[in-house]
Amino acid sequence: MPGRHEHQRRRTITGSDDENAQHRPGGASSGNVIALGQVRRQAPPVEVRFDRRELDQILRVYSFMVAGGEWRDYGISHLKDRAVFSVFRRTSEMPLYRIEKTPKLARKQGAYAVINASGVVLKRGHELAQVLRLFDRQIRLVQSN
Repeated sequence: MPGRHEHQRRRTITGSDDENAQHRPGGASSGNVIALGQVRRQAPPVEVRFDRRELDQILRVYSFMVAGGEWRDYGISHLKDRAVFSVFRRTSEMPLYRIEKTPKLARKQGAYAVINASGVVLKRGHELAQVLRLFDRQIRLVQSN
């Protein structure tokens, strides 16, 4: 009798009506029964994130720029449509650069972009390493000093 087993399973999840009635004002009993299968099938909202390889590449550039005294702080934001690595000269300022990963643009202009403080896209591409080469000239200046 599948109906009977289903009823028992629901009772164990939500509790009996008598138990619920004791905790409600006026002793009224009403409950929402939610099948566990439906809850499990619903995917949680996915945020865009940098993976370990991407963070390694970004932090390598960041460490060179910190060593040269150019950058002092960073922030990482994981949003629904993009991930952002913001670079600051001082913590209280607007970011000097934002390194963004936007998967929706991966097939068109490229998922990765470097954007300056005024919002101008300095470089965009399909590969993060290619986009980060924008900072190579500054890194060479830091290494030569």
